Amino acid sequence: MADRTAPNCHLRLEWVYGYRGHQCRNNLYYTAAKEIVYFVAGVGVVYNTREHKQKFYLGHNDDIISLALHPERVLVATGQVGKEPYICVWDSYTLQTVSILKDVHTHGIACLAFDLEGQCLVSVGLDSKNTICVWDWRRGKVLAAAPGHTDRIFDISWDLYQPSKLVSCGVKHIKFWSLCGNALTPKRGVFGKTGDLQTILCLACAKDEVTYSGALNGDIYVWKGINLMRTVQGAHGSGIFSMNVCEEGFATGGRDGCVRLWDLNFKPITVIDLRETDQGYKVARGENSRGLSVRSVCWRGDHILVGTQDSEIFEVVVHDRTKPFLIMQGHCEGELWALAVHPTKPLAMTGSDDRSVRIWSLIDHALIARCNMEEPIRCAAVSTDGIHLALGMKDGSFTVLRVRDMTEVVHIKDRKEAIHELKYSPDGAHLAVGSNDNSVDIYGVVQRYKKVGECIGSNSFITHMDWSTDSKYLQTNDGSGRRLFYRMPSGKEVTNREELKLVQWASWTCVLGPEVNGIWPKYSDINDINSVDANFNNQVLVTADDYGLVKLLRYPCVKKGAKFKKYLGHSAHITNARWSHDYQWVITIGGADHSVFQWKFVPERKSKEAVHIATQETFADSNSEESDSDQSDVPEMDSEIEQETQLTYRRQVYKEDLPQLKEQCKEKHRATAMKKRERAPGSGVKLHFIHGYRGYDCRSNLFYTQTGEIVYHVAAIGVVYNRQQNTQRFYMGHDDDILCLAIHPLKDFVATGQVGRDSSIHIWDTETLKPMSVLRGFHQLGVCALDFSVDGKRLASVGLDDNHTIVLWDWRKGEKLSAMRGSKEKIFVVKINPYLPDKLITAGVKHMKFWHKAGGGLIGRKGNMGKTETMMCAVYGWSEEMVFSGTCTGDICIWRDMFLMKTVKAHDGPVFSVHALEKGFVTGGKDGIVALWDDTFERCLKTYAIKRAVLAPGSKGLLLEDNPSIRAISLGHGHILVGTKNGEILEVDKSGPITLLVQGHMEGEVWGLATHPHLPLCATVSDDKTLRIWDLSPSHCMLAVRKLRKGGRCCCFSPDGKALAVGLNDGSFLIVNADTLEDLVSFHHRKDIISDIRFSPGSGKYLAVASGDTFVDIYNVMSSKRVGVCKGCLNYITHLDWDKRGKLLQVNTGAKEQFFFEAPRGKRQTIPATEVEKIDWSTWTCVLGTSVEGIWPLINEVTEVTAACLSNDRKVLATGDDLGYVKLFKYPVKGKYAKFKRYVAHSTHVTNVRWTHDDSLLVTVGGGDTCLMIWAHEPEGHREFKQCDSEESDIESEDDGGYDSDVTRENEINYTIKALSSNMRPMMGVKPHLQLKEPSVDERQGVVRGSRPPVSRALPQPEKLQTNNVGKKKRPIEDLVLELVFGYRGNDCRNNVHYLNEGADIIYHTASIGIVLNLTTSCQSFYVEHSDDILCLTINQHPKFPNVVATGQVGDTGDMSATSPSIHVWDAMTKQTLSVLRCFHSGGVCSISFSATGKLLLSVGLDPEHTVTIWKWQEGAKVASRLGHTQRIFVAEFRPDSDTHFVSVGIKHVRFWTLAGRALLSKKGVLSTIEDARMQTMLSVAFGANNLTFTGTISGDVCVWKEHILVRIVAKAHTGPVFTMYTTLRDGLIVTGGKERPSKEGGALKLWDQELKRCRAFRLETGQIIDCVRSVCRGKGKILVGTRNAEIIEVGEKNAACNILVNGHMDGPIWGLGTHPSRDVFLSAAEDGTVRLWDIPEKKMLNKVNLGHPARTISYSPEGDMVAIGMKNGEFIILLVASLKIWGKKRDRRSPIQDIRFSPNSCYLAVGSTESAVDFYDLTLGPQLNRINCCRDIPSFVMQMDFSADSAYVQISTGAYKRLVYEVPSGKQVTEQSHIDRITWATWTSVLGDEVIGIWSRNTDKADVTCACVSHSGLNIVTGDDFGMVKLFDFPCPEKFAKHKRFLGHSAHLTNVRFTNGDRFVVSAGGDDRSLFVWRCVHAPH
Repeated sequence: MADRTAPNCHLRLEWVYGYRGHQCRNNLYYTAAKEIVYFVAGVGVVYNTREHKQKFYLGHNDDIISLALHPERVLVATGQVGKEPYICVWDSYTLQTVSILKDVHTHGIACLAFDLEGQCLVSVGLDSKNTICVWDWRRGKVLAAAPGHTDRIFDISWDLYQPSKLVSCGVKHIKFWSLCGNALTPKRGVFGKTGDLQTILCLACAKDEVTYSGALNGDIYVWKGINLMRTVQGAHGSGIFSMNVCEEGFATGGRDGCVRLWDLNFKPITVIDLRETDQGYKVARGENSRGLSVRSVCWRGDHILVGTQDSEIFEVVVHDRTKPFLIMQGHCEGELWALAVHPTKPLAMTGSDDRSVRIWSLIDHALIARCNMEEPIRCAAVSTDGIHLALGMKDGSFTVLRVRDMTEVVHIKDRKEAIHELKYSPDGAHLAVGSNDNSVDIYGVVQRYKKVGECIGSNSFITHMDWSTDSKYLQTNDGSGRRLFYRMPSGKEVTNREELKLVQWASWTCVLGPEVNGIWPKYSDINDINSVDANFNNQVLVTADDYGLVKLLRYPCVKKGAKFKKYLGHSAHITNARWSHDYQWVITIGGADHSVFQWKFVPERKSKEAVHIATQETFADSNSEESDSDQSDVPEMDSEIEQETQLTYRRQVYKEDLPQLKEQCKEKHRATAMKKRERAPGSGVKLHFIHGYRGYDCRSNLFYTQTGEIVYHVAAIGVVYNRQQNTQRFYMGHDDDILCLAIHPLKDFVATGQVGRDSSIHIWDTETLKPMSVLRGFHQLGVCALDFSVDGKRLASVGLDDNHTIVLWDWRKGEKLSAMRGSKEKIFVVKINPYLPDKLITAGVKHMKFWHKAGGGLIGRKGNMGKTETMMCAVYGWSEEMVFSGTCTGDICIWRDMFLMKTVKAHDGPVFSVHALEKGFVTGGKDGIVALWDDTFERCLKTYAIKRAVLAPGSKGLLLEDNPSIRAISLGHGHILVGTKNGEILEVDKSGPITLLVQGHMEGEVWGLATHPHLPLCATVSDDKTLRIWDLSPSHCMLAVRKLRKGGRCCCFSPDGKALAVGLNDGSFLIVNADTLEDLVSFHHRKDIISDIRFSPGSGKYLAVASGDTFVDIYNVMSSKRVGVCKGCLNYITHLDWDKRGKLLQVNTGAKEQFFFEAPRGKRQTIPATEVEKIDWSTWTCVLGTSVEGIWPLINEVTEVTAACLSNDRKVLATGDDLGYVKLFKYPVKGKYAKFKRYVAHSTHVTNVRWTHDDSLLVTVGGGDTCLMIWAHEPEGHREFKQCDSEESDIESEDDGGYDSDVTRENEINYTIKALSSNMRPMMGVKPHLQLKEPSVDERQGVVRGSRPPVSRALPQPEKLQTNNVGKKKRPIEDLVLELVFGYRGNDCRNNVHYLNEGADIIYHTASIGIVLNLTTSCQSFYVEHSDDILCLTINQHPKFPNVVATGQVGDTGDMSATSPSIHVWDAMTKQTLSVLRCFHSGGVCSISFSATGKLLLSVGLDPEHTVTIWKWQEGAKVASRLGHTQRIFVAEFRPDSDTHFVSVGIKHVRFWTLAGRALLSKKGVLSTIEDARMQTMLSVAFGANNLTFTGTISGDVCVWKEHILVRIVAKAHTGPVFTMYTTLRDGLIVTGGKERPSKEGGALKLWDQELKRCRAFRLETGQIIDCVRSVCRGKGKILVGTRNAEIIEVGEKNAACNILVNGHMDGPIWGLGTHPSRDVFLSAAEDGTVRLWDIPEKKMLNKVNLGHPARTISYSPEGDMVAIGMKNGEFIILLVASLKIWGKKRDRRSPIQDIRFSPNSCYLAVGSTESAVDFYDLTLGPQLNRINCCRDIPSFVMQMDFSADSAYVQISTGAYKRLVYEVPSGKQVTEQSHIDRITWATWTSVLGDEVIGIWSRNTDKADVTCACVSHSGLNIVTGDDFGMVKLFDFPCPEKFAKHKRFLGHSAHLTNVRFTNGDRFVVSAGGDDRSLFVWRCVHAPH
C-alpha cells in the first residue's frame, strides 16, 4: 500500500515576479541595508538589487495591503486583509517576526505609519467605521482606538515635529488628531474658500504645524494647523497617489505617470516623466500617452524608487534622471491563468488578461521576452520541440507563435467561449484545444493546424487534459467533475475501460482519477483545486487551490485525505502550477495577485541540510494539521486519553449567566417579592474537610508549598492540606470546576484555572488564601493548562476553546502579553522555557509545538517527529534547547530545539507526568510505577511500584487497587508526592514505604450517602462501583471499601447501625454488614436503577426500596420477603421518607409529584396538605410539599433541587441543587423564594446532603466532582467566617429602598449629549433657511437690492438699527472671552466642590465647564476642554499630584468616538489636560475617585450595566472593568489608604470591591448580623481606620461596616437622605451632609469623630425651609458645602459662621434676561420663581426676589428705573428698581408670558404670550394697567418682540418660523415689505427675518436657533441655540449659512442672550444648566 505520510521532500520559495501596485499605495521603500522592501500577494519581499537576490517574509495568511517602514529602516510593519486581519512587525534583515498585533481590526488594515521615535504604530482598518488604532507595537498593546471616518481613509501620518499628533486623509476629508490618554480626538480640516472640498489621497507633515497633502485633482493642498493655507495648483495632471518625505525634500507621484521632486519649502526641483521611458508594459503596447500610473515613490539620497499600477518597479538616479531602470516587472490588471514550461530549457511562459504573453528565465530570474496580443489569454502550451507556443484566448480563438521571435504562425477561431486548456501531443503531431463550449478540438500541427477531430462527450466546460505517452489517448476533466477518455486523433470516446488499463500518461495535470484521489479532503466534492502536476521521477504531486495553498503530496495518492506539506504565499486562488522541464522548480501563478512564484524543489536527500539554511521553511511547512485521514501508522489511542480528549466541560448554564437569568425571572415574580419572605437561618456551616482529589482527567496538579503543606484541587476548591495535623484549608474563589493548577517557583502562590463561559484563572496565596490576581477575558469554556515562568512573573495558559488559545500573561498586572491559537487538537500541557521566558512549548494530541513571543502574538512551529504522537507531558531539561516529553505509548522523547534526537522507553502505557529535578528526572505512568532517571534519561536509577504491600504501617485509609494510574508527581521534603487516577494522594518515602494522605471516589457520579445513626461515620456509594465507609472524626480517613458488581445510587444504615442497605444501578440491592461490608442478603426484582432505599424507624423492621420503574417495594427485613408494592406513581421515584411510627411513606417523583403510601402493603393514601404538616416524619429528605416550597429558586427552569435533609433538631433544612450550591433554610420553609445562606464548593450538581446524628456536621456529595465534603455546623450566635460568605438571597424585597424625591430624580434622569438635542420650544412649520422667499417689490421690478443707482430719488435706506454711539467710530466685535459664570451644578450631581491650594481656591463645575474660584480675588478661571456636560468631579489628594483634577462627562454610546463619554484629568492651576480617558460607559460617567497613591482612577458609568472601571490615568490604560449592579450606582470611592479596595453604593446596593490583577472581585454587604436590618438605598460613603466603612442611606441612617459585614447603624444621623460624606485624611474626622429642616439641635451639615459616635451640627443660614446638602469638603478649620439650591457656602468650624461664595438659580431654565441700559448689571428670571440681580464688575449676586411663581421674561425700562417681569401663569409685574416695591401687576392671560418690552419712549408696555397674542398697555395712565389693544392673527406663540426706534411698530417672531410687524398701539399688521424694510428698530432680538437668515445652520433639523441679540453698535449679532452654542455673526447676515465664530460651554438649550450697555459684555442664559455666562467682548482695533 502507498505510504500514507506526507512526502519527505519539500519546496522553498526562490523568486517572486511582480509587485503589488493595484489598490495599494506607499508600499515600496529602501531599507537601511539599501535593499528594497515591498510586497506581492501574501509575501513580504526584500530584494537586493546589487546581488539580484530576494528574501521573503511569510508570516501573513492573506493578501498584504499596507506597509510602513520603521524610522531606523530595518523593521517593517505589514497589514493584511481578512476576517481577523493582523499586523506583523518584522525584521527586513533576518525576516523574523518581531511582533504580531491583532484582535482589533476587521476586514483589513488599510494604512500603517510609525511615529518619529518608532515606539508607536498607527493603523487604519477597513471596517465600516475605518477604525484608527495606536499601538505600543513592541508589547502588542493598544494605546488608543477611535472611529476614523464614515468613508475610506487613504493615508495616515504622524506629525514628526509635534508629539502625539496625527493626520489622516481620505474620501472628501482630512482630519487632524491629537492623542491624549487613551483618547484620539479629531478636528476636521477646514477647506474654506481656499480650495474645494475633495478627496485627499496622501499627505506628509512638515515643521510648524504645516501639512502637505495630495488631492484627487492633482493639486497639492498646504495646511497650517487645521486650516487650508494655500494650494499648489496642477502639481500633477491628475490624482496624486504617493508623497514621500526625506532629508532633501518631498517626492510626489501621480496618476499622470510623473514623479516630481520638491524642496523642503515645497518649491519644485524637477520632474521625472516615466511616460518617456522606452521600457515597461504600457510602452510596448504603444500606450505611453495614457496608462502609466505611479502608486508609490521613495526618495533616498540620489536614488528614487517608483512603483506603478502595472506591477513594475523603476529605479531612477537623480542626476541621470532621463534613464530610469526597470528593476522588477510582473503581469498587471486582470487575472493570470496561462502557464506553460519549455520542454528543454529553464523557461516559463505566462499569459494573462492584460493580453501580454511573457517568457521568464528561471535561472536569471528575469523577463526575457514579451509580446502583446489582441485578446486576454487564458491558457498556453509549448510544442514538444520547443518551437511553437500556442495560446488559448478568452474569446474562443487560439494563436500560435514562434518562441524564437514571437511572430505569429496562425490564428484560428472555431469557438465562441474561452479556451481553457490546450496541450501538444508527446509526438508533436497534434494540438488538443479544450474550450468552455464543452468540447475538445484536435488540430494537426504539420498541416498548418488543420482541424482533424473533435471530442464531444462532456456536458460542461473542459478544465484539464492529458495525453498518453504514445499520443493515442486523451483524458479530459470537465466542470461537472466527470473524467472522460478519447481515442486520438479522431476524438472518439472510449467507453470500454479495459483498453485503458495499460495506458501510460505522458503528464498528469488532471484533478480527477484514482491516482490523485488523495488531493481531495475526505468529505468534499468541490472543485476548489485548480491545478495539479505530477513529478513522476520523484513520485510527488503538486496541487494549487482556491485558498492560496501550494501542496506537495506523494504520487500516486489513492486514498482521500492524504497527508501533505503546504506552502503559503499566494493570496487567493492559484490558477496554475507546473514543474519545470528538469523538475528543479515548481512555478505557480496567482489569479488575483497576478504574480508568478518560483519554488525550488528540495528532494529528500537534501532536506536535512536545507533545514538549517532556510529559516522560513518552518513557517509554511506544516506537517499538515488539516489532513484529516486517520494515519495508519499511529497506534490506537489509550482508552484513558481518549476519554479525556472527549471531555468538553460544557455547561447548560454557566454561573456567569445567573445574574441575567435572575433579572428575567424577577420580572415574573415581582408580585411574590412583595410578600413577607421567610428569613435565613441563624446558624451556618463552614467547609471542614473534603475527601477527593481530581486525578481522573487532570495531570500534574499536586505540589508541596513552601511550608511543606500540600496543595491540589478538587471540584471548585483549591485545597491546602497539612499532613502533620491532617487538616485542610480552602481557597474558594472559583465558582466552577478547577481543571488545572500550577505552582509559583517560590512555592508560595498557586495558579488555578476553571471551567466557565469566560473562564478565569486565579493566582492565590497558599498561606492567606487570598487572591493576588484574577485573569479573565480570553479563554472560553475553560482553562486546561497553566505554567509559571522561572522568575515567577509570567504565566502561560491554554483554553478549551476550539483553537485551544494560548495566552501569556504578566499575571500581577493582569495584562495579556501575547495570545495565539494553539492547535485544533487538545493541548495537555504548556511549559515556559526556564532560560528564555519568551519561548514556550505546548504538547497534546498528535502534536508538540515550539513557540516564541512576538509582540502581542506567538509564533509556533511543529516539532519534527516523523510520525505524529500524542504527548501527555513535557519539561525543559538542563539547557535552553533540551526538551523531554512523555508520549501516550510510554516513550520519553528527547528534543533539541525542534528536532527529535531520540526516544527512550519509560513505561508500559502512557507517561502521564514528568518532573525535572536538579540532577535527573522522575516520571509516572499508567502502569502505576514511579521511575527516577539520570539527567540524560540514559539510566533508570530506581523505580517505586504503588502497591498495598508497601503501605507504611501507620498509613490511614486503604489503597483500592495495586498500580493505580499515576497522574501527578511532585518532589520535596525528602518525599515523592503522587496523585492517582483513583483519587488518592500518596507520599512515597525515598526508602520505599508509602503513606496514603487523602482519597476520594474515582471517576463516576457519587449519589449514595448515608450517615450512621449514632457514630461519626458515613457511607457512600458511587458509579465507580465501590461502597465506602468514611470516618468523620478528626482522623478523616476511609475505614472500609468494597467493590460492587455494579455502580450504586443510594444507601442507608439500619436504625441500630449494624446493617447497611445499598441500591445498585441494575435494579438489585444488597444488605451488608456495616463493619465488614460482607453480604447479608441480596435481591434483584427490578430492571431500572434503585434510586432510594430506607429502613423504617425504630427496630428497622421494614425496608422501602424505590426504583426508576416507578415502584416502591417494601421488604420485611427479618423474613427477607417482599411484603408490599406501592403503585400509582407516573414517573421515576427520587426521594423517600418514613414517618416516626414506621407506618407511612412519603414519596417524590421526577415529575414533581408527591404521594403517600401506607406500609407494609403499599396502599396509596390521599392526605391534605394541612395534615401532612402535622405528621411527625422520622426523616425529611423530600423536596416537595408546602413546608419546603421556599427552597425552589427563582430560576427553577434551569436548576433542580436534587436533595434536601432536615437537621435532627428540626430547625435547619439543607438542600443541594444542580448548580453546585449547598443552601441552608430555616424550617419550615413556607412561602415562595425563602431567604437562605448559600455556599459554593461543589462544582456541578450536589447529589445528596445529610446531617450527622448530632447535627454537628453536614455531609454533602457532588455528582461529577466525586467529592465527599464535610461541613462543620456553627450554631446561632457564632460569628460567621468570611469564607462561607453566604450570599444573601436572590430577590431584594421591594419595600426596602425608601423614597426621596431628590434621589428619585437623580436616579431617573436621562443624560443625552448636546448633539442629539431637540428643540426646546414646540415649534411648527418650515425653518427659515428652507423657506422659499417671495421676491420683494424692488426685485420684481428688476432692481437688485444693494445695487441701487448712487443718486436715487427715493429716500436713502434707513439704518436697520438705531445705534447709540453715534459720535464714536463703530468697531465690530471680533471675539468673546469667558469672564464669569454664575452657576453650580448641585441639583443632580454630588461631591463636586473641593478646596485647592490649602483652601485658597475652590473648584466646582457647571454645564461643561470646570471652574476654579480664587477666594481672595473672586476671580474665576475655566477648564473648557469638555465637549459636553460634566457630571462628576474629584481631586487627587496624593502630594505627588497637587491640583490634579478629574472630571467625567455625559456621552453617547461607548464606541470610543468623539461623542463617547470621557474623563479628563487636568491641572487645576494651568488648565493643562494631562490625560483623556474615553470610556465604554455609554450615557456618561457619574462618579470618579482617585486611589491612595493617586495613580489609579475609578469611574462608574450610567450605562445599563453600571460598569465600574479602573484606569491608570497617566497612560490612559484601562486596568479592569466589570458590571457594577443592575440598578444605578451613585458613588464609588477608593479607600483612602488603598489602591486595591473600594466601595460602591447605589439603589439598594453596597458592594465591597477588590482589584486583583486585572479583575474586580466584589462582595455584597452582609446585613444578617443585625436584627431586622434591611438593604436600603445607599447614597454616600466614607471610611474609618481598621477597615471601617460608613454608608449614608436614603432614610438618614448611616450604616457602619467592618470589612463587608454590617456592625452598627447610626440611626437618623440626618432626618432626610444622607447625600454626601467626606473623610478628612488629616485627622480622620468625617463630615456628613443631608436633607434636613434647620432646627435648634441640628442642621443639614454635621462633623463627626472618626467612629461616627459623636457629632456637631451646623446650620446653613440660607433661609430655605429645607436645606439639602449635596457636597461637602473639609479644609483647615473650614467646611465647604455645595447645596441643591446651587449655592456654595463656607462654614467656619469654630464660630459656625456661613459665608456664601457662589449663588445660582436652582431650577431652570433661566428664561428671562435683562441688561441695564447704563450700568454693568443684569437681571435674570427663572423657573425657580426668583429674579436675581447680578453685578459683573463685583462678580456677585446683589439681590434676589422670590416671586412665588416661575418667571418667564424680564425687561428694564429705557431709563432703567422700572423692571417688568412676565410669569409662567400669565401674570406680569412691574417693580420699581430703587425700592423693589411692586408698582403694578395684572393677569389678563392664563398661559405663560414669553416676552415683555417697554417702548423706547416709555409710553407702552408690550406683553407677548403663548396664547398667540401681544397685548399693549399704556403706562402713562398709571399703575392700574389697562389693556388698550392687542395684535391678532398671530399664527403661533410669541417668542421675541422688538420695538421700532420711534415706538410706532413692533416686530414679533413666532413659533411658526414667521416674523410679523404690527403698528403700535393700534395692533394692525403691516404687510408691505418695502414699508417694513424702511423701519429702524430700537433693538433686534428676533431669530427670524431676511436680515438674519444666515444665523440658521445646516444641521438644525431637530434643533433651533432659540435667541439672538444685535449689538448696540448694530454691527454684530450673537445667537444661542438648542445645541448649547453661542455664535457671533456680522449683522445683517442675509446670506444663508453665514460665517461665524462659535463658543462652547453651555449645556443644551440656550434660552436667552443679551449685550450689556456699550457692548462690553455678552450675557448668555442656559436652559439645562441653570447658569449664566458672562463673555467679555473683544473689539476689532481701529
